[in-house]
Amino acid sequence: MAVISWSERSRTVSSTGKTIRELARELRAGATTPRVLLDEAMAHINAVDSRVHAYLSLTRELAERQADAAQRMLEEHPDDASPLCGIPVALKDVLCVEDVETTAASRILKGFRPPYTGTAVQRLFDAGAVCVGKTNCDEFAMGSSNENSAFGPVGNPWDVERVPGGSSGGSAATVAAGSVPYALGSDTGGSIRQPASLSGVVGFKPTYGRVSRYGLIAFASSLDQIGPLTRSVEDAALVYATIGGHDPRDSTSDPRALDDPVGALGEGVAGLRLGVPREYFGSGIDPAVRASVEEALRVLEGLGATLQEVSLPTTDAGLSTYYIIAPAECSSNLARYDGVRFGLRVDDPSLTEMYMRTRDQGFGAEVKRRVMLGTYALSSGYYDAYYRKAQKVRTVIAEEFTRVFQDVDALVCPTSPSVAFTMGEREDPLSMYMCDVVTLPVNLAGLPGISVPCGFIDGLPVGLQVIAPRFEDARVFRVAHAYEQATGWHTVRSPLAELAA
Repeated sequence: MAVISWSERSRTVSSTGKTIRELARELRAGATTPRVLLDEAMAHINAVDSRVHAYLSLTRELAERQADAAQRMLEEHPDDASPLCGIPVALKDVLCVEDVETTAASRILKGFRPPYTGTAVQRLFDAGAVCVGKTNCDEFAMGSSNENSAFGPVGNPWDVERVPGGSSGGSAATVAAGSVPYALGSDTGGSIRQPASLSGVVGFKPTYGRVSRYGLIAFASSLDQIGPLTRSVEDAALVYATIGGHDPRDSTSDPRALDDPVGALGEGVAGLRLGVPREYFGSGIDPAVRASVEEALRVLEGLGATLQEVSLPTTDAGLSTYYIIAPAECSSNLARYDGVRFGLRVDDPSLTEMYMRTRDQGFGAEVKRRVMLGTYALSSGYYDAYYRKAQKVRTVIAEEFTRVFQDVDALVCPTSPSVAFTMGEREDPLSMYMCDVVTLPVNLAGLPGISVPCGFIDGLPVGLQVIAPRFEDARVFRVAHAYEQATGWHTVRSPLAELAA
């Protein structure tokens, strides 16, 4: 596989679409309006989405109302308006928006219209964001390729025959395709960072408890976090600063104030100690991916950071631990989808048969697999052998990170063990689960992590992952921004973005 340096690439590829910060400046200067940005986004989606299938629904009427409200904000209170005011956004279809169909890409929720809007989404709306639509995803966020959607897979804008990653593949793909400058996704075991890597965008997973989960359709409640997919690290910081913070409606929301993620961007990495986890560069990592990430590490070292090899010995246990805990929580959370209260209902004279037929026809194969695994792990006689033991290992994994962070300020490693693979290539569930091997330990420990573009292999993006201690989200942005500004991989446009430009 051909691995190239930034200096070689930058001579031949133009920069990507405008960032949130750039569009915010144009809005305040009167060079454009929220309506114009909305029209451009919708035209772009119409031009490329037949090939990408990033959207399950478009919300034109809602977006027009929001664009007009944003225009009034900019005219009446320009100094107080958020940088997100008037900027188009797409939302993963696991995020509730009042009276907007929200399906989690599952047939069992087709037609469901939530009676409320989730906290993170409402904070965007209060800031003047303009919602263009709901993005495709793996059903109930269960997957690493976006092939598990009940409504069809998503194509990667770099090569539509390849996957964009999952489960937030639609959100990653629409940003990579140039349709919107940012989108929201959810990350349970890497579902923001892994598609960000495969799609060549920035994806940020906050510390657990820093962004409210109220209004997020649950997969695994102790692991899920909402976060942004963007065109730049600064954009991700701007979005996080808006959606983050305590929410009394979420019992897992942390009450402490957010550190300013934007203010830390310019501090650079000089003097920082960056740990390189030995286990994250092992035999399961594509050699070309390893080479790209090692080149990124040399860039960080050249910026004044000190690299130090560290060890996380229980890394190999992370995958099995995750795939006991996550299915167990999913089997509990998805018990509510029974045909009685909302979504699909397959009638039958027998109540039990109605439950069974509704769930059999409503859930896809991967969801059924995880519900069965989780129910087994929680069943009498197996709870101690599997679920309780997995929780103990999870504690050990978190303690290992704590120990390592006594010696280093952040960790740097690959985001995904490979670049985007072709659709249908990984039919074996275990090979698919391996896609998240270097992201899911972050969720098990509740840490913040980000993926930032760090190169290309045969025209396909590679991601660098930065991980920091809990509640040090600003440090993640600081390291990622320093690398991004020194290279500029994030400015490279996908073929579909170029096509529709």
